[in-house]
Amino acid sequence: MDSEARLDRLEAIEAIRQLAYGYALAVDARDLDAVTGLYVDGIRVGANQGREALRAVFDASLRQFSASAHHVTNHLIEFLDADTAIGLVSCRIEHEVGNAWVTASLLYHDRYVRRGGVWLFRGRVQTRLYATAHDDPPVGVAKLRWPGAAAAETGFHDALPSWAEFWGGDRTVWEGEAAGDLVSRLRRGTGLPPPPRYQFKD
Repeated sequence: MDSEARLDRLEAIEAIRQLAYGYALAVDARDLDAVTGLYVDGIRVGANQGREALRAVFDASLRQFSASAHHVTNHLIEFLDADTAIGLVSCRIEHEVGNAWVTASLLYHDRYVRRGGVWLFRGRVQTRLYATAHDDPPVGVAKLRWPGAAAAETGFHDALPSWAEFWGGDRTVWEGEAAGDLVSRLRRGTGLPPPPRYQFKD
């Protein structure tokens, strides 16, 4: 990779990181136009398509709690080519839900694309390790304990096949090294996982 390509890669990494940070802060500020502006204009939203359809989903979801605070932590990025990348983003979120303070730990599975020189979300699927009130530790199998809903399993590890391999005594040998293609390694592929089986709340 020549120096110009290296510089472009560094700028792309930072631009993609800004997507994750911008999403978190725009959601907490309830600026839905800013949130949806981080996605490609033809984003698929179930049977619908486009930013207005996505905005309606966020509008309904974000009215289920008042205040929220997204704290982005780990962010892995893997480039498929100069204008396409995939990523994993860890995020801890605090929510005010009525009289309860609910904390959640999420991992976003992302697909990024550069269009017209601008990096955007091409897709984003969240998986949730747990979501529970601060006085209800998320121990046990049913780690999703949203106020007013029945406790349920989250399926968090379904999108990370190494989890089952570890506990089952299996092994998928990796010929790679370092973090350059670690996202596809952890997901065992470059595609996004299916939407979570629990109700979308973020």
